[in-house]
Amino acid sequence: MEIPSMAERRELSCDVLVVGGGTAGTMAAITAAEHGASVLLLEKAHVRHSGALAMGMDGVNNAVIPGKATPEDYVAEITRANDGIVNQATVRQTATRGFAMVKRLERYGVKFEKDEHGEYAVRRVHRSGAYVLPMPEGKDVKKVLYRVLRQRSIREKVQIENRVMPVRVLTSGGRAVGAVGFDTRTGEFVTVKAGAVILATGACGRLGLPASGYLYGTYENPTNAGDGHAMAYHAGAELSGIECFQINPLIKDYNGPACAYVANPFGGYQVNAEGTRFVDCDYWSGQMMSEVKREIDSARGPIYLKLTHLPDETLSALEGILHTTERPTRGTFHSGRGHDYRTHDVEMHISEIGLCGGHSASGVWVDENARTTVPGLYAAGDLACVPHNYMIGAFVFGDLAGAHAATHHGAGRDAAPLPEHQIAMAHELIYRPLRHPDGPPQPQVEYKLRRFVNDYVAPPKTRAKLDIAVETFTRMEAEIAAMGARTPHELMRCAEVSFIRDCAEMAARSSLTRTESRWGLYHDRADLPERDDASWMYHLNLRRRDDGAMEFVKRPVAPYLVPVEEFTVPPAGEPVVLVPPAAPAPVAAGGPAGNGRDARPAMAIGRSPRLLELQRLAETEPPVEAITPYLDDPDPKVRRAAVATLTEVAPDGVAGALAVALADGHGSVRHAAATALRELVEVLPPTREVQGALSGALASQDAQVRAAVLDVLRALRLGLPEVFRDALLDPDHRVRLQAVRGLVSHDAAGVVARAARDASREVRVAVAHGLGTIGEPAAGDALATLVRDGDDLVRAAALESLAGIGCPPPLDALAADALHDPAWQVRAGAARGLAPAAPEIAAGPLVKALDDPHLDVRKAAVISLSDHLRSARLLHGDSALSEVADALGRARTDPDADVRAYARRGLAAGAVSGPG
Repeated sequence: MEIPSMAERRELSCDVLVVGGGTAGTMAAITAAEHGASVLLLEKAHVRHSGALAMGMDGVNNAVIPGKATPEDYVAEITRANDGIVNQATVRQTATRGFAMVKRLERYGVKFEKDEHGEYAVRRVHRSGAYVLPMPEGKDVKKVLYRVLRQRSIREKVQIENRVMPVRVLTSGGRAVGAVGFDTRTGEFVTVKAGAVILATGACGRLGLPASGYLYGTYENPTNAGDGHAMAYHAGAELSGIECFQINPLIKDYNGPACAYVANPFGGYQVNAEGTRFVDCDYWSGQMMSEVKREIDSARGPIYLKLTHLPDETLSALEGILHTTERPTRGTFHSGRGHDYRTHDVEMHISEIGLCGGHSASGVWVDENARTTVPGLYAAGDLACVPHNYMIGAFVFGDLAGAHAATHHGAGRDAAPLPEHQIAMAHELIYRPLRHPDGPPQPQVEYKLRRFVNDYVAPPKTRAKLDIAVETFTRMEAEIAAMGARTPHELMRCAEVSFIRDCAEMAARSSLTRTESRWGLYHDRADLPERDDASWMYHLNLRRRDDGAMEFVKRPVAPYLVPVEEFTVPPAGEPVVLVPPAAPAPVAAGGPAGNGRDARPAMAIGRSPRLLELQRLAETEPPVEAITPYLDDPDPKVRRAAVATLTEVAPDGVAGALAVALADGHGSVRHAAATALRELVEVLPPTREVQGALSGALASQDAQVRAAVLDVLRALRLGLPEVFRDALLDPDHRVRLQAVRGLVSHDAAGVVARAARDASREVRVAVAHGLGTIGEPAAGDALATLVRDGDDLVRAAALESLAGIGCPPPLDALAADALHDPAWQVRAGAARGLAPAAPEIAAGPLVKALDDPHLDVRKAAVISLSDHLRSARLLHGDSALSEVADALGRARTDPDADVRAYARRGLAAGAVSGPG
C-alpha cells in the first residue's frame, strides 16, 4: 500500500471518544449515551467479539452480594492482597457499586448462578470472604452487551468504528482533545476530535514471552499489547504500580487459566507431587504466586489441579464450563495428550509477566471517577490501576467513566483545531514501516523484545539485570523504527511492538526505582528481598516529562476508609518527584508521505442468502414477527440461525417464538432453543403468556427440552408445585433433577423426600442437598434413609445436609459413627454435618478426625470444630471445648495448608490460643 498524506484523512468528532470495545469500553459507551452524549467507539477488531470478555467468563471473582459479604470486608481483603498499597476510594467503588452492576447486567440478560430459592449462589474460593459468583452462560456475555449496544435508543447516540486503531491521544493545553489512528483493513488515516477520551484497551498481555515461545499464546488476550498504557504515557498521564506484575497460575503447556475459581467450589484443589495442599496464603495474590513458584521449583514439584477424585457427574459439569465458556480449545488440548479429568490431574505452572489492574495492581492512575491526571482523559478496566478489579470492576469503572465523561457534552465539536504537530508524529509512527518494507519483520523483532523481557525483567529481579533491560529497550527503539511492513495489518502489528517496548521500559525502570520486595512474586527483588514500609509505603507513579524523559513520583497512600490492622499508613504528605534517569532520544517525526489509499475490502459473501439476510436483520433491531418466518425454513441451519438471532436481539415475544422452536423436528434446533431460553431467562417476563407457551413443551419427547423448560419455569417463578411433582416420575434423570430443584424452590420437603430412593445417584444426591437447603427438621427421616444409602456420594451428601437441619439426635450419632466409614467422602460429609451438633456428641469424634489420613476429612473437621468454638466462645471450665482449642492448636502444624489455615482462623474467631 502507499502512504496516505496527512491531509487525506477521515475526520470524526464526538462528545465522548471510547477507545476499546471490550468490557469497560462497551459499558462506558452505553452509559455515556444514556447521559445524552454523542459517543464514538473505536475498536481495532470488531466490537461484537473483541476484548478479553469475548473469550468467555466463567464467573465474577469479586461479587459483593448483600448478606454474603460487605463492602468493608472486600476493601480490607484487597488491601491485604496488595500489601497495603491501595487507594481504597477506588476499590470501594467496586465494592459498593458492584451489586447494582450485577443487577443491571441481569436486566440486560446476563445470567448469574442462583440457588433454588432465587438467591445468588456465591461461592467461597479463598479462605476469607465469599465473593465468587458463577456465570453458567458466561460465554455469551459479550453477545448480550453487543445486543444492548445495538438497541435503537443507544445506537442513535453511539457510532461504532470497527477496525480503527488509535495510536496516540491528542492533547491541547494539557487536556485530552481527541485521538489519531488508522483503519487496520484499508490503512486509511483517521483523526478524532472529542470532548473527552476514555481509554479501555485492557491489560498489556503481550509483555512477557510464554514458555511455549508463541507470540500470541499468552495468558491474557493477545490483542491487548499495552496500547492504552503507551497512549496514556505519551499523553502525559501518570501510571502507577508498573513494577507490580501480573503472574497467574495456568495449565502447563497450554497457557490457559487452570480455573481454580471454577474447579475449587466443585471440590477440586491444588496439590504438589506428594498430594498435599501447600498454599498458606488466604488470597490469590503475589504472595500466593510466590508459594506456587517455590513449590514448582522444589523437590515437591510439579504441582497439579486435582480433579480425579471427583465423581463423573461433577467432572462432566466441569467440562461443560471449562471446555466451552472459559477456553473452547481446552478439551482439545487434553484430548490430544490422551488425558481425561477422570484419569489425570492437570499439571499447573505460572504464566509470563504482564501488566494488569484487574488481576494485579498496575495501570493508569485514576481516581474514584476513573479520571486520569490529564483533564478530559479517563481510563477503565484492566488498563486502570484499581487493584484486583476483575470483570465487575471493569464494568463499574466503565460506567463511572462514561457518566463523568458525558459531562463534556458538546465540547468535541466546539474545541479548537487539533494539534497538527502531534498528528504528524502519529502519522510517522503508523506508516514508517512502509518506507522500508524489506526491513526486519515484526514477528522477529517482537520475539527478540519479549525474550529480553523474560531474561532481564521477569522476577526474581536484580539491579544488574534491570540495568541491562533498560539499556536494551532503549537500543531497540531504533530496531523497532526499522521494522518493515506492506499491509495495514502489518502496520497494526508494528505499532503494537512499539507499545510493548514502551511498557517494557516502564516495567524495567519502575522495578529499578522501587528498592524493596513487595507483592510476593509480582515484585521480587532478589538483591533487596525485604519489604521496606518506612521508605516504600507509597504508590510509585511514573509520567513522561515535556522533554521526553520518564520521571517518577512517590504518592502517599491516602488514609484508609476501612482500617486494616496489618498496615499503618504514613501521615499525609506531598508527592515526592524522584530524580529521573537519562531519557532516550525521541524518534524524529516527519518524512516523505504518499497520497495513495487502498479501497476498503468488500464484505465476504456467505454460502446461504437466508443466513446473510438474518445477519443483516440482526443489525436493525427487528420485531419478533420479522424473525419467526425463518423458523419455518426447510434448512435446519437457517432455523438455528433464526434462534441465534432471536437470542441476540431478544425482541418482545421472544419466549413464544423460542417455545415454538422447542417443537422443531431437528434436534439441533430444539437444543439451540432450549439453550437460548436458559440464556435469556433474566430478560423474559414472568407472565402467564410465557408460562403457557413454555408449559406446552413439557410434553415434548425430547428430555433435554423438558429439563430446560422446568429450569426456566423455576427461575421465572412460574412453575407450580404440582408440575414439578409430576416431573419426578419422568423417565429421564435430567428432568427429575430439575423437578427436585423446582420443589426445593417451593420448600416442598415432603415431596422432595419421595425421591430419596430414586434410581439415579445424581437425583438422590440432589435430594439430600435439597433437604438440607430447605432445613425442615421433619426431613430427618428421609435423610436417615439417605445416610444408609448404598452409594458413597449419596451418603456423603446426606451427612453433610444434616447440618442444615441442626444435626439432631439420633442423626448426630449416625454422623459420628460415619467418621469411621471406609470412604473418605463419607467421612468428610459426616465431619461437616456435625458442625451444629451438641459438643458432648460431636467434639470428641471431630478431634479424632483431625488424625484422619485424608486431607479433606481433616479440613472438614477443623471447620466444624471452629464453629463449635465460635458458637460457645469457649465457656471457662468446659473440658470438651478446651480439648477442641488444644486440638485446633495442634492442627496449625498439619502438613496440609488448608488444614493449617482454617485452624488458625478458627482459633482467631474463637478468641483463644492453642498450644505453642
